[in-house]
Formats: sequence, structure tokens, C-alpha cells
Amino acid sequence: MNSTTTPEHIARSSLPAQGWIGLALIAICWPLNWLLPGMRSHVLFFPLWLGYALAVDGLVYLRKGTSLLTRSRMRFIGLFVVSAPAWWLFEVLNWRVQNWHYLGREHFTDLGYLTMSTISFSTVIPAVFSTAELMSTFIRRVRGPVIRPTPLTLAAFLTMGLGMLALLFAWPRYFFAFMWLSVFFIFEPLNAALGFPTLAHWTKDGDWRPVAALWLGALTCGLFWEMWNFYSFPKWIYTVPFVGLGRVFEMPLLGYGGYMPFALELYALYNLVTGLLRAVRLDYVQLCA
Repeated sequence: MNSTTTPEHIARSSLPAQGWIGLALIAICWPLNWLLPGMRSHVLFFPLWLGYALAVDGLVYLRKGTSLLTRSRMRFIGLFVVSAPAWWLFEVLNWRVQNWHYLGREHFTDLGYLTMSTISFSTVIPAVFSTAELMSTFIRRVRGPVIRPTPLTLAAFLTMGLGMLALLFAWPRYFFAFMWLSVFFIFEPLNAALGFPTLAHWTKDGDWRPVAALWLGALTCGLFWEMWNFYSFPKWIYTVPFVGLGRVFEMPLLGYGGYMPFALELYALYNLVTGLLRAVRLDYVQLCA
């Protein structure tokens, strides 16, 4: 029997509890985040995005009878744990390129900023992965180039990743976009060499459904991130060279393209961290319905 037809994969007819809890958190925190005066987003960001992740997880369960949360509560919590240091990596890279800045930073002590930022950053991976899994339930076939994890391919990926990272640090004004590529090209071959889950598991057969699901998941989250950020405080703003025109909320239109490779980087980061910590060989994130 195909795994998509087993009892645990049969779509349900009503939204599960986590979905309703998530919708309730969104209904409360979204208006408060936009309408309350003064400092509020540092407190409301986490419950708002926790609500988003739970609501989307409920929709995934509604469509396929399984979801990140229902497959493993502990690993669902683990998404938040891995997410915070993963995003701090991009904050370190941004220290060099200076593509975004936070308004309201001056109101926090260093410890307060570190604490509140880490709590907020913990929602990034759960949001992207849950949305990507939801998108996967609508994707039936996406064919693309065959990319096999051969030693030559892995070596080429790693060389490109390290080269892009070097260019990023040497000339950040011109190579800032490599922030959203270099991490994937470095960590994907490491995952393949260590036997951890990689996207090459599918691309070796020309199957790009997981890649498409991650792209759509991150783009969807990106729209919500930028929309909810627009009337927030504290908030982030962008100072990206050459592509500052045509803004949608605070983000330049071309900047949304960065969300697509960013999703692949998160996938590679998550699997490397969890693989090293637990020697996990099975893919927890189901990106093919």
C-alpha cells in the first residue's frame, strides 16, 4: 500500500486543536502588534509566529493526516531550538554586508536584545518548514535538472560555497547576495558526505518537488514577515545596494528572490545540526505529499 494512502496519511475533515490555537494567537497578536503604541513587537513577535506555525501545521494535518507536530512533539520543539542559532548565523553575515537594520535596538541592553532576538529567531525554521510541507500537498510533479551527489559534484558545491563566502566578506557591497547561496553550497555536500538528509535524494532522479515546496514555503513566509513587520515596532528596515526600488512593504521587490535559496540553506542547516547531534538518517520534514 502506498504511504500516502495509509490510515495516518488520510486527510482529516476538521481542523485539529493546534490549528485553532494558532488561529487564536494570530487573531490576538496581529492587531495588537499593529495597533498598540510604543514598544510591543519584541513581546508579540514570538506568539504571533508561534500561532502561524501552529495554524499551518493544523492545515497540513487537515490535508494529509500527518504534520510536523503530530509526527513528533519533541522534534517540533527541536525546530525552534535549532532555528535561533541558525538565524544568528545570518545575523553574523549581515554584520559584514549591513543589508538590514533594526529600529528600536537602542531601547534594549545587550543582554535584553540578545534574549528577545533569540526568542524571535526561534520561529523561523518552524514557520518555513510547516509552510513548505503545506505547499508540498499541492505539488504533484516538478521536473528539473538531474543533480547527483557524486564526489565531483559535492567537491564543486563545497568549492563554490567557500568561494562565495570569501567574496561576500571581501566585497560585501557587490556580493551580498551570496549570503543566500553560500551556506547551502557549503552544508549540502557536508550532509551528503555524512549520510544526512539532502535535497540530492530527490534531484538525483530529476525530482524537484521538495525544492519547489521549500521555495514556495519561504516566499509565503516572506510575505507574512514583511507584512507583519511593516507596522511593527521594533522593526527591521533594509539598505540593500542596487535593488532598493519597487518596495513591497519594507523589502525591495527583487529582495524576495532571496527567500528561495534561504529555504534551502535552512534545510541544509537543520539536517546538519540534527544529524550531528542525533545521527538522524531519516528526513523529519516531509516535502513530498
